[in-house]
Amino acid sequence: MTQRPTTLGALRAAGYRPRSVKAEIRDNLVARLKAGGPLFPGIVGYEDSVVPSLVNAVLSRHNFILLGLRGQAKSRILRQLATLLDPEIPVLAGSEVNDDPFAPISKHGRQLIEQAGDDAPIEWIGPDRRYVEKLATPDVTVADLIGDMDPIRAARGGHLLSDELTINFGLLPRANRGIFAINELPDLSGKVQVGLFNVLQEGDIQIKGYPVRLPLDVMLVFSANPEDYTARGKIITPLKDRIGAEILTHYPRSAEEGMEITANEAWVNRADSSPVSIPPFVSELVERVAFLARGDKRIDRRSGVSQRMPITVLETAVSNAERRALLAGEDRILPRVADVYAAMPSITGKMELEYEGELQGSEAIARDLIAAAAREVFDRVWDVDMLDTVIEHFDRGGVLQISDGASAEACMKGLRGVPGLAEALEEAGMMQTDDVPMTVAAAELLLEGLAAHRRISRAESGAYGRAKPERKGKKGKGDGGFTFGDDMFS
Repeated sequence: MTQRPTTLGALRAAGYRPRSVKAEIRDNLVARLKAGGPLFPGIVGYEDSVVPSLVNAVLSRHNFILLGLRGQAKSRILRQLATLLDPEIPVLAGSEVNDDPFAPISKHGRQLIEQAGDDAPIEWIGPDRRYVEKLATPDVTVADLIGDMDPIRAARGGHLLSDELTINFGLLPRANRGIFAINELPDLSGKVQVGLFNVLQEGDIQIKGYPVRLPLDVMLVFSANPEDYTARGKIITPLKDRIGAEILTHYPRSAEEGMEITANEAWVNRADSSPVSIPPFVSELVERVAFLARGDKRIDRRSGVSQRMPITVLETAVSNAERRALLAGEDRILPRVADVYAAMPSITGKMELEYEGELQGSEAIARDLIAAAAREVFDRVWDVDMLDTVIEHFDRGGVLQISDGASAEACMKGLRGVPGLAEALEEAGMMQTDDVPMTVAAAELLLEGLAAHRRISRAESGAYGRAKPERKGKKGKGDGGFTFGDDMFS
């Protein structure tokens, strides 16, 4: 392995040629495009929408903003830009602003070269020191981002207050020769946004009280939520005009894309516990809960429903199944529909409700969404009119209790007493005599689908029984322990 230069003279002799950070990122992106493969690993569903726009912005050497609702991987995309930086670059040792050894911008860097010449020490830094991220809040000041005079530094160093060496650099100068990301840009006050003008247009900053100009080499990237434009603040027009590209993000466009994201992000493989098996129809049900929530009129669509909802719901459903397995002494963790109901606290806290939704309550809406999602999954497998034998059993007074704490063996005993249930599972290819927990999960999906179609009823306790007639004049109310919104099944 070739030893890296440790002095300015050795660096010059090695033939090192610095590049601007935007040229560096562009060159590395071009190389990655030629090599093929994913540009941003772990980012699913953006291949034909967001990624092309993002690539165009980088190839154009533009600063850009990602605009989208919460939970659309905006921050993750910004952080993955650091993977387009070189593995290491040289900087003057001790520099707070990552000074280029051949063209330092700080007084410290200039003095170091004046005093040491070719013997000026060099250190090498990686992408972790070249990516700086700041969450915008209303209390962020220009000094936080740009810098200000530090009287303590002046006193300790014996410098005059007008000396450039007394500057306490902000986050932006410290991101020199790297990437500076600001999340939730509209939350910055207008005065602070004005402080970014020179960086975007001229590539420099001016620190208050000092006759100094620092020509920064930095790529500026932002994220914002469209709701923020009116709810908390706005991006001032001159700043928007200086941002090269506005890239719109979005939620998964299909349940399959959402399931892939959730599978990648959810913590479900518990290494310290029993093996986990998640039935595909349970994963789909969880994902469809989020899809239905995004289209429900009782939920504020401007706020959106984050992709974090299905992720946390699946994690909680697995945890409930894990709790059941520990109590029942089962050797495998397998979530069922009842476990999705047990995960309702992971749904209710992630919805901003409209007025009608506030009247019904978040728990009632969460039950609606789970029931509606179960119905959609059910309809892809069974025809409700072909299950008359099962429905008649409950019409004649049959009752079946399947609670989220009941073991698979206990549930199976009750399921065997339902005529036509085993045949319906066999026709769908979901009857697995050698896998009782999976069969119980499939049977519960079938019963949940019948309840969603209102052919049988379901109580909050998990008891299935005879379908009850709808109450007249109770708009949005159903029976059997859950409610349905007017537009849920339209």
